[in-house]
Amino acid sequence: MGKPRAISKNKGSKRPKISHKPGPAEKLSKKGKAERTNHVENGRLGEVSPTSSSGCSFEENLDSGPLEHGYSGGDSSVLNLLDVLGSSNPKLAAMYKKRQREQLGLSSSDEEEEDGRSASGSMSDKEYTDEEGSGNESGPSNLDENYAKEIMDDGDEESAEDYPEDCSDEDDIETSSSFDSHLARSLMKEEVDNLKDPKWKYKWEMPENNIPLSKWTGTGEPISKEPGKEMDSSLKEKIHKNWKNINKASASSDTNSSRENFFFSLFNTYRDIMHCNKKPFYVKGGEEDSIIMDAYLLHILNHIYRTRELVIKNDTKLNKLQGGTEEVLGSDAYLDQGFTRPKVLFLLPLRSIALRVVLRLIQLTPLTNKDNVEHLDRFTEEFGGINDEEHNKKDLSSQGRSKPADFRTLFGGNNNDHFVLGIKFTKRTMKLYSDFYSSDIIVASPLGLVTKIGETEFDKEKDVDYLSSIEIVVIDHADVIVMQNWTHVNTVFDHLNLTPSKQHGTDIMRIRPWYLDGQARFYRQTILLGSYLNPDINAFFNRFCVNYEGKAKLVSEYKGVLPKILLQVQQIYERFNPSSIIDADDARLDYFCKRVFPKIKDSIEGGIMIFISSYFEFVRIRNFLKSQNASFCLLGEYTKQSDISRARVWFFEGKRKIMLYTERAHFYHRYKIRGIQNLIIYSLPERKEFYPEVINMLDASRNMMCNVLFSRFDLLKLERIVGTAAAKRMLSSDKDMFVFS
Repeated sequence: MGKPRAISKNKGSKRPKISHKPGPAEKLSKKGKAERTNHVENGRLGEVSPTSSSGCSFEENLDSGPLEHGYSGGDSSVLNLLDVLGSSNPKLAAMYKKRQREQLGLSSSDEEEEDGRSASGSMSDKEYTDEEGSGNESGPSNLDENYAKEIMDDGDEESAEDYPEDCSDEDDIETSSSFDSHLARSLMKEEVDNLKDPKWKYKWEMPENNIPLSKWTGTGEPISKEPGKEMDSSLKEKIHKNWKNINKASASSDTNSSRENFFFSLFNTYRDIMHCNKKPFYVKGGEEDSIIMDAYLLHILNHIYRTRELVIKNDTKLNKLQGGTEEVLGSDAYLDQGFTRPKVLFLLPLRSIALRVVLRLIQLTPLTNKDNVEHLDRFTEEFGGINDEEHNKKDLSSQGRSKPADFRTLFGGNNNDHFVLGIKFTKRTMKLYSDFYSSDIIVASPLGLVTKIGETEFDKEKDVDYLSSIEIVVIDHADVIVMQNWTHVNTVFDHLNLTPSKQHGTDIMRIRPWYLDGQARFYRQTILLGSYLNPDINAFFNRFCVNYEGKAKLVSEYKGVLPKILLQVQQIYERFNPSSIIDADDARLDYFCKRVFPKIKDSIEGGIMIFISSYFEFVRIRNFLKSQNASFCLLGEYTKQSDISRARVWFFEGKRKIMLYTERAHFYHRYKIRGIQNLIIYSLPERKEFYPEVINMLDASRNMMCNVLFSRFDLLKLERIVGTAAAKRMLSSDKDMFVFS
């Protein structure tokens, strides 16, 4: 392919409006065709429906507006309880007063001066005790009773003897890990104010040698180019030993170990990470996907084990203390918990992908016996066990061997996109299908969690408070979630790290202060992984990822996919120029109606396919063609199978001159449409591989044409298809038409 040739001239261009579209899986759920499972009721899992009892869509009810993060003043039951405790115990009140001063940046001398001024009006501990009684009579043995019971149930009693390296007094002088330094940090008021309205400055760059034309960039201090042996020093010993044994058994190469070490080091900084140029496992050459998955699973296991053992260590110490309540009140060392137990959230698009992640998590977990995974048989059955997956692949192959290999691999397993699963770790076991409030990890699809959130709108007895203390979120295969409905991800994050509506057996005296101050989202790490970047993902990373540690993201340039076009077809790119971002969608439709449609309206031969990226645009074009009494047929993500078969026959035989075809329909079915003579790409596809696939469907025996509409804010799509260098020339040129041949 040669360089684009400029043809004509036009001026001005604006950004197209970003629209959110419903996904095909959601549509199926509204029709009640898909069975929905994995809803926890009374500690058991049962079926749920993604619609309410009144028949309303939860998405419709959740779009009323985002929720505020943090606590809501005196309305919180947790903070009301804190107020009560503070008013009845002077040491607790003094502790919170001290924290408030630290956030305001006041020195200890200022505090002493203030305490001196207020001493005459204060009551001594003895006077307080004589007048009000003991105040808080629960001893240290009752501290964190709920949490400890969950950790040590089923006979898995744990003690300091079980973890000598973590629970002895010598642990106090152990070198601090990134886990400790990240969670122990107290943010100043000025830092919090800056994080509420962040203006991120990416200050450093580092080349990514394993991905062509790519580099890492980030805020804060640069990450090390040579991570060295951070896995050796940062991983818990038993996790590291298990990982080494697995690598030895699989004869993993030094290169793979080095890449895994790099990504672990990156995740272990506890920064927000965005890597949207990852080759997925279902694409040839996608081996690095497994390396990255291992790295974030090891990071998560390390976080879970350190959290769990810190709680057990403090339980052991408190049980040995006399008057342990006062010890808790006077020391930050025992602040080791959040509002609820779950600390990690996985957002994954399909059950088959969740199966892959959880099975690998089981392998990497240092269990003494892999048979100690409870409900594993049930999990492999419901999420599409290995045998079922192979069977489905054979069925797919027999139905259509022309399907691309990546399609057969991705959709060869359980494609259900509605699930929520709790995973709990104890000393000797790993429990799948655990109750959410006793879980350490929650594995869910965005649709599954949105269903749970929607249920709380109609049933006040239900809540999603188990999302209140999430400290790490992993969103893997974000590009597949985009093909479903990205707005569900935004909805989930609107409900993360909110003050819970109930106490849930929380030990108030051991909650980390930044939870109580509504700052949990500033400590939450988000790891966002996908194969491409789009405006929705980019906006999400800017809006929701506000970790005080900073951000790091991969920035890439592209060579394009034009060489993969096998046919000699002329591709004419036409740039339209909206007056503003608000008018971008209208400008695209107006350009089509006035400049493109008149050329095809009176076509005698037909065979015109209009390829459309979003369902919103699909509906607008459909309505316009109806108003023009045009001869057309539809092939969208919601079109019935019988109508699809009929439309393909009509189009091939010329009974319908125009076919509307959406990107999502192609993603979920990868149809090979016959009879295409002229192709109009109304909006470029998000997935770059679809561009040559669709063009190669043109009938090579006839005159072939391809017209593409774009504006300068289609850069992310455009550069993946024509290449970054060509895309920049096309967007900066005074001309508005370009030809590739």
